[in-house]
Amino acid sequence: MRRILAGAAALVATGASAAVVLTMADRGAATDGNGRAQPPGTAVVTRETLTDTVTFDGELGFGSTTTVTARTPGTVTYAPDGDSLVTRGKPLVKVDNRPVIVMYGTMPAYRALRAGDDGPDVAQLERNLKALGYQGFTVDDTYTGATAAAVRAWQEDVGLARTGVVELGSVVFTPGTVRVDSVQAALGDVVGSGQAVLSYTGTGRAVSVDLRPADQRLAAKDATVGVTLPDGASVPGRVTDVSTVITPGAQGQNPTTTVEVTVQLPDAEAAAAYGFASVDVTFTADKRENVLTVPIAALLALREGGFGVEIVDGDESRYVPVQTGLFSGGRVEVTGDGIAEGMIVGMPK
Repeated sequence: MRRILAGAAALVATGASAAVVLTMADRGAATDGNGRAQPPGTAVVTRETLTDTVTFDGELGFGSTTTVTARTPGTVTYAPDGDSLVTRGKPLVKVDNRPVIVMYGTMPAYRALRAGDDGPDVAQLERNLKALGYQGFTVDDTYTGATAAAVRAWQEDVGLARTGVVELGSVVFTPGTVRVDSVQAALGDVVGSGQAVLSYTGTGRAVSVDLRPADQRLAAKDATVGVTLPDGASVPGRVTDVSTVITPGAQGQNPTTTVEVTVQLPDAEAAAAYGFASVDVTFTADKRENVLTVPIAALLALREGGFGVEIVDGDESRYVPVQTGLFSGGRVEVTGDGIAEGMIVGMPK
């Protein structure tokens, strides 16, 4: 029977095939008054939750960007500064002095809206008109004459032609208030249809992490992760988006595949002191709740194969085979018929 060094046990935990072992004599065992060998140290079998974590580098910012393109050609007559915040009802950009107004919603604008139209995009528009204070219509999925009247009043207020028709390109729907990330077309630039004008992000703090495809299992959507800020403070985060990105290789090179993960920080104040910064993101690879654990160094390599522990009971001790589970934080999950919570196990000095 041989005792594994703590470092060697860590190799076992990671699947390494080589291990350094010590004989019982090498461990420096003491003897009692009757000459029986006693372990030089002991530890208690505890019941707890073990968590195996993996940490990756991340970039703190504002999450993914969305690009706004010009729907019609013209000259940029208004463009906001970078880092500007744009709320519902305000212009995101103006082309030929025609504003593109921010409204809130998740369904992108894909058609002009006019009396007689119906659908969820109509309901989304009407919810915004009501939130902006316009009245006289029913919020539903039908664009009625009353809706058109409210639209004309809105168009007059924002500087659009009072047609009662919401032309494609006059509104951009965003999930909420947006932050201007970068401006591709400055004031006075001439843009063509489909040309990028600016890009925006949300206002919440978010962390971007690039993983290898083999590590994608760690980033389940809605999973909770830990984020360590530059000052050492740790805050919780939630995985909100996981996407696979394939980058074409240079001439003669194979393309590369990465998994881009976005982590939102619910506590935005915790990261308020940082604009963009490198952070550590810790994912939970495995978790075992309410299991028996012993220090890794308590494991013995049994002559007949497998692992065991030395159970110490007063002046007597015995060797009990165990099955190992998750290794984490210097402890290991163990199961077996002869081991229970509160027992004392032998340890090396």
